[in-house]
Amino acid sequence: MMILDILTYIERYIRCIEIIWKEIEASMSYIRYNNAGIEIVNGAGTKVAIDNKTDCKADAKVGHVEVKSLDTDSCVNRPVAIAALGSGAVANLPVVLAQLTIQANVNSVIKLPEYAYEIKQIKKRLKITQCLLIQDTNILFIKGFIRKNIDFSTRESSNAEGFSGDIKHVTVDVPFSCTTPVNFNGIAPVAPIANTSTEFQYQKREEIHHPDFSEKDHLLSGDLREHNQISTEYFNELPYCDLVSSRIVEFDEQLMPEPPRDKNYVTPFEEKRFRRIEEKMVIFITLRLLQKRLVAVPAVAGAGDDCPRTHDND
Repeated sequence: MMILDILTYIERYIRCIEIIWKEIEASMSYIRYNNAGIEIVNGAGTKVAIDNKTDCKADAKVGHVEVKSLDTDSCVNRPVAIAALGSGAVANLPVVLAQLTIQANVNSVIKLPEYAYEIKQIKKRLKITQCLLIQDTNILFIKGFIRKNIDFSTRESSNAEGFSGDIKHVTVDVPFSCTTPVNFNGIAPVAPIANTSTEFQYQKREEIHHPDFSEKDHLLSGDLREHNQISTEYFNELPYCDLVSSRIVEFDEQLMPEPPRDKNYVTPFEEKRFRRIEEKMVIFITLRLLQKRLVAVPAVAGAGDDCPRTHDND
């Protein structure tokens, strides 16, 4: 019975392929779906009938997907009451310890992956990887890098009047690090509370079995067979940084530019190739130094605690 079913399925599949192929060859027909199954439509828009016994819906494939952009209508909105705590509270909030601008000076040499003839564009982004205040001091450690994307021109062909080539790019990370003293022009950080560990013992009273002591004598001392300890840990809030802005002033210079060494290369007299760039950067970083503190928020008149809840479907 299974062999008969397989043969029947193969026969229906072959019939389906034959019908589709004939229509494609005749008039560039195409396939569309409807609720009942598949319709084959020729170039003139005439439907081609398919035997109901020929079920090829599962075997047909859609050629492509189309997306039509629609105009966006304006959206309306309405104010929603803001529920706020107006009776006062104690909140754990970040407070500003200091705001400062740091100057970091960077000097580096970048080697390009191939010879370049001109730097077209350099894009820069500041990345900070460490901003750490050493507690009980005012020394701030800064570490990061400048991500630079360099576009440069290369040579494919040239003559005495000019040359042409591709514009290529390279992305490099130029690291920097420095330390700087901080003037706490906001509020001084909370000094860390040190962990403590103390030991204690209980009195021990026991009889003395020794010929030099009478029966009324007893040994009073601490019990050496015990170890009692109290350990306390304090989980202090570590100051952290938020970036405000950055400004980079740089000077880039080609190192050892030279004319092409190949005698078959003919270029304009002033064109020279290079692979290394020396850059000098002065980086100005403005940041805030913060620390989470318990802050008492006073009561606010008119801000009730029992503001009605609103729902999106109201």
